[in-house]
Amino acid sequence: MKVLYVIDSLASKGGAERIVTEKMNYLAGRFGYDVTVVTCYQDLKTMPNAYELSPNVRQVCLSIPYYSQYRVGYPKRLLVKSQLRRRLVNELTAAVAAADPDILIGMGYFSADVVCGIRCRAKKIIESHDARQFTLQRQGLSRSFLSETYMKWYRRHYFRQVERQADVVVTLTKGDAREWAGARRVEVIPNFSVMPVKAMSTGAEKRVLAVGRLEWQKGFDLLIDAWAVASKEHPGWRLDIIGSGMLEDELRGRIAKAGLTNVAISPFTSQIGREYAASSLFVLSSRFEGFSLVLLEAMRHGVPCVSFDCPYGPSDVMGDGICGLLAKDGDPADLAAKMGRLMGDDELRRRYAQAAVERARIFDTDTIMGRWRSLFESL
Repeated sequence: MKVLYVIDSLASKGGAERIVTEKMNYLAGRFGYDVTVVTCYQDLKTMPNAYELSPNVRQVCLSIPYYSQYRVGYPKRLLVKSQLRRRLVNELTAAVAAADPDILIGMGYFSADVVCGIRCRAKKIIESHDARQFTLQRQGLSRSFLSETYMKWYRRHYFRQVERQADVVVTLTKGDAREWAGARRVEVIPNFSVMPVKAMSTGAEKRVLAVGRLEWQKGFDLLIDAWAVASKEHPGWRLDIIGSGMLEDELRGRIAKAGLTNVAISPFTSQIGREYAASSLFVLSSRFEGFSLVLLEAMRHGVPCVSFDCPYGPSDVMGDGICGLLAKDGDPADLAAKMGRLMGDDELRRRYAQAAVERARIFDTDTIMGRWRSLFESL
């Protein structure tokens, strides 16, 4: 079977890039599929892949300079934007024709309308990684009235095209699946993690861990506010935030202003498994998620979790009261209370840690990839 993925780039250290790389490697290595990925905005010479891609997977880089539009102002930017989109349509159509796949897969957040509009014999699948509700949204950033009006129209057009033309929309959670009621066919297939688990958490360290991009979506500002409350009631504990992003200086300033000396921010590490194993509690403070791989990774290392009950992902991955606790969405006071409950109860943490390992098996790689294979064959 010939499968072709379309994505903007594989150069970013994001969850979508990681899981797509892992899926392609599996399809080519375990199932023997002929797999190609077209990266539209990536130039391998200056932007290497963030995760290791199997030599069995063919990568085609269109190297379209998408960000060149931001070097000019309006109204000229509209012309440049139009030229770049036309180039994307033409070059992507040619790449698909050359590969002649049986299955064409696009990402819900990246030019899914273009992917669906390509004329070819392939069956078309769109993966909703960010959840429809948050796709094409500039969360935490403001737009002009004109820009906001245009984006509202474009989002409606974008989703209408996907619903009309995609053979299947695949979501990561049941909540997101309900948002795609107008699609031809919707399937829920969650993510998995192939991260090797070399050591399990002992629960001995008074350490809380959070991992993610330092961006508005991840809610680390809310976490710091919650930590200021929880850590007063549970001295001796520390919070380590691992990630990089545009809000790092702002978050460091927030920590300093609150007078917190038991919080540290560290950059991403290739040895993240060690960080999970050295922690006794994992916290997810996101305002929204598509799924949350980091939550699943923590569970696989035997770390109990606390998370906002945000749309969508945490409730599907960890459940409430199964291997951790869900706090009210966006409520730092409740997040502090839930963290404090686990920080102060060794037995409850041990019970949740054992349950986390068991629940993580639901997301076994072979099981999840078997569902993908069944979907492909059904098409």
